Amino acid sequence: MEESAQARYEERVYSDLKEIREKVTKVADLIESQLSDTVHSFLEGDIKLANDVVLGDRRVNRKIREIDRMCHSFIVRHAPTAGPLRYVSAVLRLDVALERVGDYASTIGREIIQLKRRPPERIMRDVELISHQARRTLSQALLAFQENDAELAQETYGAAGHTDSTLEKVFEELLTAGKSSEMSLRDVFALLRIINLLKRVDDQAENVCEQTLFAVSGEIKDPKSFRILFLDEQNSGLSQMAEAYASRAFPESGTYASAGWNPADGLSSNVIKCMDQNGLSVRGKAPSLLRSVHEEPRHWHIIVGMEGSARDQLSRLPFRTLFLDWSDSVSVDGSVEDLDEEETEEVFNRVKLAVRDLMLTLRGPNAG
Repeated sequence: MEESAQARYEERVYSDLKEIREKVTKVADLIESQLSDTVHSFLEGDIKLANDVVLGDRRVNRKIREIDRMCHSFIVRHAPTAGPLRYVSAVLRLDVALERVGDYASTIGREIIQLKRRPPERIMRDVELISHQARRTLSQALLAFQENDAELAQETYGAAGHTDSTLEKVFEELLTAGKSSEMSLRDVFALLRIINLLKRVDDQAENVCEQTLFAVSGEIKDPKSFRILFLDEQNSGLSQMAEAYASRAFPESGTYASAGWNPADGLSSNVIKCMDQNGLSVRGKAPSLLRSVHEEPRHWHIIVGMEGSARDQLSRLPFRTLFLDWSDSVSVDGSVEDLDEEETEEVFNRVKLAVRDLMLTLRGPNAG
């Protein structure tokens, strides 16, 4: 009797999960269609289709709310555990990502309706390339979720950023078009918003991949690891201090490097001695020459300027790179080499405090 009751329970759970899965698939297909129609309306100048996308967002929202209600009812009715609970929890978070993508498509449609004239062909081609990447990443992410394919989710995760070079190019082209009056400023700003929203589709695709991994295995994404570059002129003092301390104090929170635009022949003897006294050996390290940030195989999340002129040494930063100026809090008058032992230690303490504050901001109290 108990076995029969258990079998009926499992049958009901399976049936309800199947219904939820089918609803999710239909909504995912609808949102992919909305995004595809938005891009098509942009490329073809089809205002009617853009209007249809804007109006269709209401239907998307209704269907997502229906799935939310089904998930909540499932939890109340079955009190699920393990796999079923993970799946329903993942669907609830997936719905947030899907609703945002639907909103992006609708907003892009509204911007298309407001465009005064068709953008230059070179810009159209770049936007088409960015949109293709965004749609491809989203499609793969949704397929991974629907198929419970953790391997595909892992492969798809991180695909955002592959079009950063195209973003830089189209931003420059839009700036040029605006300055030359080839495009109105209103249209320039509309296209900037369209491009930004397409890139955010990439971000939501990553969120979908995270939910797939959670639903399949219970795996929760590790906290983000940040790539941070410390920069000063000679890379013989402050930047070396920051790199050495960050690498020891927060090894799991990031990857750290330092460089200079006019590197010295060797590290400051004061810095070497100070680091030795603090258990941070930099012996054997040599100052490094700053490379173009656009030549890096992976972008820096953050570049920290240790001296006031550091920002002037950088060209236009990649879209995903943030520059921080620490010159007011850590820089010294003259050279670190001219400081006595006590003054060098004081400077190092300021560097430590700045690094610690940054990492706590990025990763919270569990930064390590």
